[in-house]
Amino acid sequence: MGSSRVPQYWWWINLMQTQITQPSNLLLPSGQLAQVGWARQPLLDCNLEAANFYPGRVLQRYRLKCWDYYAIFTPRHFFSTTIADLGYAGNIFVYILDFSSGELHEEGLVIPLSRGISLPRNSTAGDAYFKDQHTTLSFQRNSDSRVISVSWPGFNQGKGIGAEITLTSPPDHESMNIVIPIGEKRFYYNHKVNCLPAKGYLQYGDVREEINPGESLGSLDWGRGVWEYSSFWNWASTSGFLPDGRTIGLNLGTGFGDTSAATENCLILDGRIHKLDEVKFNYDPHDYSSPWEFTDADGRLHLEFTPFTERLARTNLLIIFSEVHQMFGHYNGWVETDTGGKIEIHDLIGFAEEYHARW
Repeated sequence: MGSSRVPQYWWWINLMQTQITQPSNLLLPSGQLAQVGWARQPLLDCNLEAANFYPGRVLQRYRLKCWDYYAIFTPRHFFSTTIADLGYAGNIFVYILDFSSGELHEEGLVIPLSRGISLPRNSTAGDAYFKDQHTTLSFQRNSDSRVISVSWPGFNQGKGIGAEITLTSPPDHESMNIVIPIGEKRFYYNHKVNCLPAKGYLQYGDVREEINPGESLGSLDWGRGVWEYSSFWNWASTSGFLPDGRTIGLNLGTGFGDTSAATENCLILDGRIHKLDEVKFNYDPHDYSSPWEFTDADGRLHLEFTPFTERLARTNLLIIFSEVHQMFGHYNGWVETDTGGKIEIHDLIGFAEEYHARW
């Protein structure tokens, strides 16, 4: 650990990042953002019915993008499941990575006009679900937990996948929340939570893994907004444990929207946010498997990320196109807390990605 003295320039940096501390609606009646910045808790009511970027409001919903994405890090697996409503279509997907064998399998469904998909208005209450004749996904929000239920018997040619996982989510657990404009009329509202203790089970084929909170952590990426039709971003995230038992998470992102008022970059240490400013993703877009480097202009972050597995996912449905190179690997390096403590990171498993979309 480093010195507890807080350098004066950190206070200046924090002033350059606008922190939201008061509740309000997300949108004004005009459709403009009521507040822009970042917050430690989701304080805004996501009143998407006020969106106003087309002359006819009846068309607004077809450009709204909404998703609930959950990820679980266990000693043996990375498991992820998503329910998304992209306006004119829905997207359901599940994928699982076996750390020891390197096997990664993913399956998804594209749902015309998002039929059968339900997503909550806010991330603090309400449930998300999708169900058809073959697949059921349910994300339930309780006062101090989130329950993820998945039943997909036909997954991987009948191998099947199922999960019942409870993430402990106490009200005082801090998260990264950003509200930023994208151009003149578009916007992005995001709630990302790392390091939620996970308990339950994961069943993949004949393999059942019991999930215990002392060794498994979950995270949530909850997004709502209106994007440019052609979009790009980088995202990096991890949730794990330090040798002394404390939980540690990272959320780093760049490439989308106007981040002059707030970035989503942060360290999450034992459920508390330590805010970072701009972070540079340095990697070779022609060789994603080569090491990535993450640094910030203020000298508080220096990480090397060494990939060991790539998840390449493409969707091409004429008006909807996406391509993600999500690399799984190990983080090594260090990051400084808001109070000047230096946190050493050794072989922390996480991911980093490049994403292109036309949607």
